[in-house]
Amino acid sequence: MNFDFLTPIKDTIIAHLVLQSAQSLGRNIQVHSIQNGFPELEKVQIAIFGVQEDRNAVDNINCGENIEEIRKHLYQLFLGNWHTKIADLGNIIKGNSIEDTYFAVNSLTSYLIKNKIIPIIIGGSQDITYANYRAYDSLEQTVNLVSVDSKFDIETIEEGLNSRSYLNKIILDKPNNLFNFSNIGYQTFYNSQEELDLLNSLFFDTYRLGEVKDVTVVEPIMRDADIVSIDIGSIKQSDAPANNNASPNGFYGEEICAISRYAGISDKVSSFGIYEYNSKFDNNHQTAHLIAQMVWYFIEGVNFRAKDYPFCTKKSYQKFIVLVENDNPINFYKSDKSGRWWMEINISTNNKYKRHALIPCTYQDYLEAIEQKIPERWYKALRKLM
Repeated sequence: MNFDFLTPIKDTIIAHLVLQSAQSLGRNIQVHSIQNGFPELEKVQIAIFGVQEDRNAVDNINCGENIEEIRKHLYQLFLGNWHTKIADLGNIIKGNSIEDTYFAVNSLTSYLIKNKIIPIIIGGSQDITYANYRAYDSLEQTVNLVSVDSKFDIETIEEGLNSRSYLNKIILDKPNNLFNFSNIGYQTFYNSQEELDLLNSLFFDTYRLGEVKDVTVVEPIMRDADIVSIDIGSIKQSDAPANNNASPNGFYGEEICAISRYAGISDKVSSFGIYEYNSKFDNNHQTAHLIAQMVWYFIEGVNFRAKDYPFCTKKSYQKFIVLVENDNPINFYKSDKSGRWWMEINISTNNKYKRHALIPCTYQDYLEAIEQKIPERWYKALRKLM
């Protein structure tokens, strides 16, 4: 593949990198630089790249600039007990048209995923998520998208695709490969009741900010995701000021890092993006620090994947059968390896949605099923599968 649309990392960052400890992350990854050229991707498992695109940003113009500030803080963090090979591919600059930028993101992401390399995308406006989603067309499979955002980004698209309407575009455009969408951390006063009703009618999952302040609730949601898209505006302004749409309410820094780690731990997540960073609002580079730590925690999670989803042999799982309404059974599986739980929907073997028939859940879901309270996520999945 031709990677000419990727620009190398600035010499100032490379010079700063040389001063870091030999145990730092920056000294132990392959970096696209003028001196060394483009990294060799053989055996690379995680690839970072920036996208300097803001033309479809709503009220957040200039997001995507100064991504190097994030790299500067990321490179100086120390490695964990990791085994993955990491490369930083540089930046996709603005194309002659925004469609050119989308094409570059789509092509690069598709190439990486096909080669079993997890892309970490640092944007840029969140409409880049649409280009990320379209990269899965070549895989010919349905996908699950999780967005961490205070807004649904499902506004009408009369004026075209932008950072507030990209989800609408994903839902309506052909080919429609979206099986499930989950929003984590929405704030009710930023979203109309009509939007919430629409997502509910499509059997999508929405979680108010207050519902996920116990971030352990997020783990099974992330476990079923293929794409994770995080809007920096979902974080409290006091913790991440680098966004013109920042709000006084949102996730704390440590909570968004935990969420990023859950995304990394998920065996299914194959692309991860952080968007809407606007450096001109970043007091003392605070948000750049936080995004660097979010990336670090995602990589940490990838290194601790249990690789027990989907299961390849039921011998590694304990099976629990719960009889519910009309004596219909729900099969629950508990992994001997990780202690995590799944529940199963029985569908025909030729159903194109078969990969979605095993639904991540919690031990609490199992207890509720015993009490004849069928988990809502099981109902929603059943409606979409049948």
